[in-house]
Amino acid sequence: MERITRMLVLAVMLAVSGVASADLVDINKADAQTLATGLNGVGEARANAIVAYREKYGPFQSVEELTQVRGIGEHILELNRGSLSVSARGSGAGR
Repeated sequence: MERITRMLVLAVMLAVSGVASADLVDINKADAQTLATGLNGVGEARANAIVAYREKYGPFQSVEELTQVRGIGEHILELNRGSLSVSARGSGAGR
């Protein structure tokens, strides 16, 4: 019985991790609405700040760069680290 329980727990964990990876938020492509609904601790104002930063400075080079956005600190980054992705869109020159 214990073995069956372990196998069920493992199956659920694998299923959940598969769903989570499918729901990554690409901070270089997401609009403000997607950012606000897809990230923990990010509402409309912070989502708009992320988009404004990206428009001003170009695409993010890493998820860690998100902390350069006003209102986004290490805590918000850690809350969302597993949900974030960064597409390769340009060199980010001019930063």
